[in-house]
This record gives sequence, C-alpha cells and structure tokens, in this order.
Amino acid sequence: MRSLTTRFLRNLAATLMCGAGAAMVASLWLRELTQLAVLDALIGAVYLIAGIGLFGHSRFSLFLGIAIPIGISSAFYKNTPEVLAIDQLRYTTDGVIALLSAIVLWMVRHQKTH
Repeated sequence: MRSLTTRFLRNLAATLMCGAGAAMVASLWLRELTQLAVLDALIGAVYLIAGIGLFGHSRFSLFLGIAIPIGISSAFYKNTPEVLAIDQLRYTTDGVIALLSAIVLWMVRHQKTH
C-alpha cells in the first residue's frame, strides 16, 4: 500500500514538473522574444529533464525535485504588492512539486525493507 502511495505521489510530482517545464518552453511562442523569455525556456528545459528523472526510481531526482523549484522560485520571487496571477501559479506549482518530492523522499528513506 505504501509503495502505491509513494508511486502515485512521485508520478504526480513528475507530471507537474514536466507540465511546468513544457509551459515555460511553450511560452516562447506566446510572448516577445527577449532575454527573460529565453531564460524561462532554458529553465523549462531543466524542469523537463528533472521531471523525466522523477518518473524513475532514483533518490537523486527527488533531491532535484526539491532543490530546483525552491531555488528557481526564490531566485525569481518578486515581493511586490501586485503579483501577477501567472507568477502566483508558478510559485504555487513549484511549492507543490517540492512538497510532494520531500514527502516521497521521506517515505522512501523510512520504508521498511524485507
């Protein structure tokens, strides 16, 4: 039962991370091509690679699933009164990905082996 829950949460984190990465890369077609847009696309590529890794069994990808979203969100966080809805969605998604990865990492590390 526990491995089924772990697998579901891990796949959910991987799906969210891949979806966020794909959205960042796809944003190139929806906005003006600037340095910030290209940087977002590169970050999206990193999200896609880490998200694909989360579909596997490695603990390292769980560490990346925690570190990458937290690092990116803290680097780009804008503490202004008017935060755009898309930025709120991005920060929330990053928080959920990091939380799910942390939960799965904790479950995997404390899983009893037979």
